[in-house]
Amino acid sequence: MLPERVLAEVQGPARYLGGEYNAVVKDPAQVRIHFALCYPDVYEIGMSHLGSQILYHVINSRPEAVCERVFYPQADAVELMRQRGLLLSGLETGQPLVDFDIVGITLQYELTYTTVLAMLELGGVAIRSDQRQPGEPLVLGGGVCTCNPEPLAGFFDAFLIGEGEEAVGEILNTYDRWQQDHPNRETRSSSDREELLRELAAIPGLYVPSLYEPEESGEGLLIPRPAAPEARPTVKRRIVEDFAHAAIPKAPVVPWTEIVHDRGQIEIARGCTRGCRFCQAGIFYRPTRERSVETIREAATQIIANTGFDEISLAALNCPDHNCINEIIDGLHEDLSGQRVSIGLPSLRIDNFSIELAEKVQRVRKAGLTLAPEAGSQRLRDVINKGVTDQDLRNATEAAFEAGWETIKLYFMIGLPTETDQDILAIADLLEQVAQIGRAKLGRRRRHLQINVSLATLIPKPHTPFQWLQVSDPAELSRKQDLLRQRLNKQKEFKLSYPDSQSMLVESLLSRGDRSLGPIIEQVYAEGGVLEAWHENFSYARWEQAFAAVGKDLATEAQRQWNLNQQLPWDHIDLGVSRQFLQREYARAQQGLATPDCRVAGCHGCGLEELLPCPAMMGTLQPPRGG
Repeated sequence: MLPERVLAEVQGPARYLGGEYNAVVKDPAQVRIHFALCYPDVYEIGMSHLGSQILYHVINSRPEAVCERVFYPQADAVELMRQRGLLLSGLETGQPLVDFDIVGITLQYELTYTTVLAMLELGGVAIRSDQRQPGEPLVLGGGVCTCNPEPLAGFFDAFLIGEGEEAVGEILNTYDRWQQDHPNRETRSSSDREELLRELAAIPGLYVPSLYEPEESGEGLLIPRPAAPEARPTVKRRIVEDFAHAAIPKAPVVPWTEIVHDRGQIEIARGCTRGCRFCQAGIFYRPTRERSVETIREAATQIIANTGFDEISLAALNCPDHNCINEIIDGLHEDLSGQRVSIGLPSLRIDNFSIELAEKVQRVRKAGLTLAPEAGSQRLRDVINKGVTDQDLRNATEAAFEAGWETIKLYFMIGLPTETDQDILAIADLLEQVAQIGRAKLGRRRRHLQINVSLATLIPKPHTPFQWLQVSDPAELSRKQDLLRQRLNKQKEFKLSYPDSQSMLVESLLSRGDRSLGPIIEQVYAEGGVLEAWHENFSYARWEQAFAAVGKDLATEAQRQWNLNQQLPWDHIDLGVSRQFLQREYARAQQGLATPDCRVAGCHGCGLEELLPCPAMMGTLQPPRGG
């Protein structure tokens, strides 16, 4: 929130206004814990994040706590704030970040790390955890990037590993008890703060970096070792076991201005059993859990009634995998079509997208349609364990065009293990087949045909079978991008987009880094690095210089060789899938072998059976189709 006198001087003042419909404002005198929920990006991005909506709802549902939203301002607003001595504050009341009890920061993407530091400093909070005064807020991180929290270990007091709906209540309870013993922020001591961190470390899923000391491995990486009795050798990921009855934000905040996902959202399932070897989210959110049709219909009806949105988006890693997806869509149309509310399925696999499903989805109006073959050749799809075929793509696009779509988006990756030029050209072959189908199905409307092609780059992520892969050389990636572009550039139906290969190198480093990256991240921020997830703000030279300042070469560090048996900076983070399972999948990938969905005794073949009771065998979800 910015003062009214400043709003007229910034672009997009609605971002900083606060007071949106459904925003929660409590009397500060009636609550004991003030929680700042921070998203290290601009308002339009952060307001679209469903996970933040869920935590905002969960925390504000507790009588002793209040949660406020904090986003990073645009450059013009930041400059004005620095000139006027204004601190980054919560949107609900304008309370500065430094005056909150807990500052929770969502970590969804590695290139937001410098913005994390920017938010802390702009809010008056010391950047480094060991420099914070006893009265300053507890800084807590959560999100999928906690798969490897080490690059940020020096800036956070604690990390929540895994799902937060239940764990955040335990954190609030622990903080509340400690705060009642130490009510005066001005008189708290360093030992008081250390006491809080030790108590937090007892909560399952909480990782407190200061209780661990880094030890250099034989490969020169810093590996965290427990240095206090409260420090567990491994920190196990939190899992919401009763997802079917977990909290749903039925009255989300309605933004003043248009945001990226300007619609209602409801999570219909969590987890995925497909086992794509590049996919970190598929590991992080296992096992698969579903909500009932009745729960989804009731929640969607309330969301629309409480917001006035004209679209409800069903969220999951793969919506059509829900065992009752047809019943869900039919029920939502029955409940909401009279209000002209459309149904969005943003996450689709090409092997279970049918004409019937296409027709159901676009009954009110067509939402966007994205399909992800990932690789052009069947050989390479087996390497990544995608489990779809050329015919699946042809069937899916045929269904889409028959249902009336004129524009579709296809998502591919390059830089995959064992990839050749033939695999790249196979992408072009597939795209040309899709275009041919589109022309035939659209008939006279063929001139409107548009196929948007997103060409992402594989970035090896911790806790996936590809975590040991050497990252691709940027020059080689550029050559492959050119190869595809030259093949497609004379065909007007295709619009090709791909990320910068240099930002890919930095993302890879941050993803698999250790604590030695902390000072480098801080140096990049000090040199102006902020909002680097936006390509116009990213500077490879800035990162190169920061690495050089500590005697390292960025490219050499990024393209290091990894050994299957070496110690890794994230080995102390336990997501529930064993190293043996990941190594086995890595070996199968190198041999070009897919791991099909298991059809025996309802087993999902997800690797969890090595450490946890299999959820299918426990009767908590249905077996895969055909199981």
